[in-house]
Amino acid sequence: MKIEINLTLEQQFKLTVFLEESKSLSEKEMRILLVEIVRQNMVKDNAIKHLLKNPNA
Repeated sequence: MKIEINLTLEQQFKLTVFLEESKSLSEKEMRILLVEIVRQNMVKDNAIKHLLKNPNA
């Protein structure tokens, strides 16, 4: 089963804005930003897993 999930128009816009703003960052700033984005994604994944295991939490 293939599930296709696309970005909303608002998300596409935010992504385009982020892309344009990121062009002015240095390599070091981009690396720091990337690490922070990965960290936040991990926190989000942990929150989702917790909510799935404990739906009444």
